[in-house]
Amino acid sequence: MSDIIWPAGYVPGFSDNFCSNEIIVAGLGTNDIWPWLNTPGLWPGYYANSANPRLYDHLGPALAQGVRFYFETFGFPVEAQVVEHVPPTAGQAARIAWHGWAGSTPQDRLDVHHAWLIEDLSAGRVRILTQETQQGKPAQALAQARPNPMINGHQDWLDGLVAAARRAQAQAARG
Repeated sequence: MSDIIWPAGYVPGFSDNFCSNEIIVAGLGTNDIWPWLNTPGLWPGYYANSANPRLYDHLGPALAQGVRFYFETFGFPVEAQVVEHVPPTAGQAARIAWHGWAGSTPQDRLDVHHAWLIEDLSAGRVRILTQETQQGKPAQALAQARPNPMINGHQDWLDGLVAAARRAQAQAARG
């Protein structure tokens, strides 16, 4: 299976916080999942922990390599920029990752690398992996919180993503 490509300074085990969530489901493919993840304006419709997404200096609703965007999550106003963007292609995992940041002082600054990998598996299954590393004092606090808000929040994102893709698939089948 494919894995996440980590930039220097964000390798798991060497960051202040790390979370990893994965789901494998049957009956969906990468092309079913991609539009729901690649379009931040859709996130609040299926993921309650996402609000007010907007793209800067970009005409379309979809993300692309280098695009700057904003959204709110986990109580943080996050500025972000796409640093990896590989749309679905037959035989290749789709990838998207962004560097996100919030805060401006040593006490409230949070920097993250949030990466997603979506790949088709045998027997009509799809694998969705999301991993995030974080640096900064807020990341240190999140790493100590129980239950873990990052693990739980990202699982909600995965579950909502799959549910949205299944609803769209069912709607398309009904015509």
